[in-house]
Amino acid sequence: MAVTLDVNGKTLNVNSPPDTPLLWVLRDELGLTGTKYGCGVAQCGACTVLADGAPVRSCQLPISAIGPARITTIESLGGSHPLQQAWVKLDVPQCGYCQSGQIMSAVALLNSTPNPDDAAITGAMDGNICRCGAYQRIRAAIKEAAAAPAPAQVVAAAKA
Repeated sequence: MAVTLDVNGKTLNVNSPPDTPLLWVLRDELGLTGTKYGCGVAQCGACTVLADGAPVRSCQLPISAIGPARITTIESLGGSHPLQQAWVKLDVPQCGYCQSGQIMSAVALLNSTPNPDDAAITGAMDGNICRCGAYQRIRAAIKEAAAAPAPAQVVAAAKA
């Protein structure tokens, strides 16, 4: 059964069963491997993507539940988003496995709160686990990106 999805601004038909988690459609059918499998129970955040701008855990989201939502993955950022630049500048990742999910949660935060304080960052990033413990560098990178010119506008352009 074909399901139509809007992924990174493209309308795509996928042939996976409706109960297939979005993560597996992104990785296996669409070749978008930036989104990672972590725990499989929506607890670690490695699989985070945006659905209409809100962070969702793609490992537990069946494609039948997506409807017309616009899905945005790490690939849409193209490596030039202020968050990605801050991540590199501040040498945030150690192993790097969780970082695409971390960045997507941070994108949603900066889109809704362009200049977040520590409490807003903590709240938005809660549930994104970094086994390497890079939380202080993640926080610093979010603040660095917030100070960059119009980070939310860069993402909005990527979605269009």
